[in-house]
Amino acid sequence: MALRRGGRKLSFEILSASNSIEDEETLFYRSNSDPIHEDAGVSPSESRSNRRKRKNKGSKKKKTIICPIDEDPVTDKGIDSVFDDPARVIFENGSCPNGFDVNYQNYSMQSVVTVLEESVRTVLQVPESEFQNLRGDGHLVAELRQRSVNGSGGGEEVAGSQVDVNVAEESSVEVSSSGKQRGEPNGGIVKKLESAESLDWKRFMAEDPTYSSSLEKSPLKYFMEEMYSGNSLQSTTTLGDEKERERVYDTIFRLPWRCELLIDVGFFVCLDSFLSLLTIMPTRILMALWRLLNARQFKRPSAVELSDFGCFVVMACGVALLSQTDISLIYHMIRGQGTVKLYVVYNVLEIFDKLCQSFGGDVLKTLFNTAEGLANSAPENMRFWIWRFISDQALAVTASIVHSFILLAQAITLSTCIIAHNNALLALLVSNNFAEIKSNVFKRFSKDNVHSLVYYDSVERFHISAFVLFVLAQNILEAEGPWFESFLSNALLVYICEMAIDIIKHSFIAKFNDIKPIAYSEFLEDLCKQTLNIQTDGGKKSLTFIPLAPACVVIRVLTPVYAAHLPYNPLPWRVFWIILLSAMTYVMLASLKMMVGMALRKHATWYVNRCRKRKHHLHTD
Repeated sequence: MALRRGGRKLSFEILSASNSIEDEETLFYRSNSDPIHEDAGVSPSESRSNRRKRKNKGSKKKKTIICPIDEDPVTDKGIDSVFDDPARVIFENGSCPNGFDVNYQNYSMQSVVTVLEESVRTVLQVPESEFQNLRGDGHLVAELRQRSVNGSGGGEEVAGSQVDVNVAEESSVEVSSSGKQRGEPNGGIVKKLESAESLDWKRFMAEDPTYSSSLEKSPLKYFMEEMYSGNSLQSTTTLGDEKERERVYDTIFRLPWRCELLIDVGFFVCLDSFLSLLTIMPTRILMALWRLLNARQFKRPSAVELSDFGCFVVMACGVALLSQTDISLIYHMIRGQGTVKLYVVYNVLEIFDKLCQSFGGDVLKTLFNTAEGLANSAPENMRFWIWRFISDQALAVTASIVHSFILLAQAITLSTCIIAHNNALLALLVSNNFAEIKSNVFKRFSKDNVHSLVYYDSVERFHISAFVLFVLAQNILEAEGPWFESFLSNALLVYICEMAIDIIKHSFIAKFNDIKPIAYSEFLEDLCKQTLNIQTDGGKKSLTFIPLAPACVVIRVLTPVYAAHLPYNPLPWRVFWIILLSAMTYVMLASLKMMVGMALRKHATWYVNRCRKRKHHLHTD
């Protein structure tokens, strides 16, 4: 089909000539429901006579059929030209695209324009008033082109109702040898390539003085320019600012000593809790038993007394089971491992230590909560709370015993590495500490996670001290010859490596996660408030340390040392020395408890008052 205007072909290709030109009556396709097609009143003779009359007219002019919907893509002039001066569409095969049946004898030009407008407005899915504004402003072509590229409006295709009007001049479109325009799959038209002049490399080099000058330079000239061009690393580095300089000095100077101060204060808080378990808790139990014997009648214990009793039962069961453990057997089992190295065993035990520490803290909190409920329960609910306290007590004993065995095995492993003469201790420290750096430094941490990590490091520092005490006790019992110097150097090596690794780890965690050194001062303030029993915000982290398992290990280790210095006979003399050494140990531990506790409270009071005086903690430490 073709669209003609003023004698010039504008949009549609003329279809190939049909062999049925003689039958001009069949040029117009009618559907089965067409009343003209269904009319059976016309005889064959009348049809032949009408055909001869039309042939005798000698007119070469083909029938024109107005089709409301075209099938060609939209171009710049298509839809406007149809609206301004609708042309007549010539079909040689007598059909109208998209299945429209049009009777050209009954349609006027005005009705054709109305049908076209309704079809375009249906595709664009716009109200009639907005459609008239688009047509009047000349934006209709751009709107149709946009819909042709992006799909029909909201991305849904309207089957059988897309308006494609293609009115383009022959000079702007490349036509193939078959006389058809070459189009892309999306309905666009491939334009001609730009002239070869734009791809001329010599012209491009002549227009760009940078490339041409770089090609014309000699090697010596290039080298001299590089020498005097500025920073020799300017291609791979950028110029820093004051913020970068502050980050460097925070990583090297400001953060390390704040982090170490926080870990040390946390270590002494753990030591204070450990000494309270060995001194305050037994004293309370003895006082409660003394009141019970003097009153000679049963009185419901308070929540504090029930909590102390529960901790005493847990510690007594742990010491009793550990005393039946053969340390020499465990030592030879660990040392005789051929497939699993010592540092692997130590790392595995350290992981289980952290798991038991977290779970043990939750179990002990549950036990204290049950003790509170049992002390304040009504008489009719007493049976329920007693069974609940017994079950929580059994769970706490089991968790503490498992944790105690893990700590004992970890202490024996460290002792094996220290005693060995094949650099096993160095291999243990290197593997363990650098594995810790690898697992923490290159991860994303929030401020709360760093807060918890510092507290874990404080607890780990206390556990290492308990292990060193175990090694010292083993050397006292079994070492021969001068051993103290070697023990002291190995212990210092362990502590120095632990301190260095913690500083490096926290410095780079703070650097990579953009945490300022002032955050560690805030953590220290929260720890000081915890020491003074000052309530903090609900979201603040607190140091959780359960000293039951380390206490069981220390008592198990020091008991043979005391037993080795007791006389064997007679029995009253032996009992006397046991009581004397126990009293001396209690006095020393109580004195150390008072010193550590009072020093912590004094430091905590000073630091909290200092932070309150400085707004937003912007003090110069």
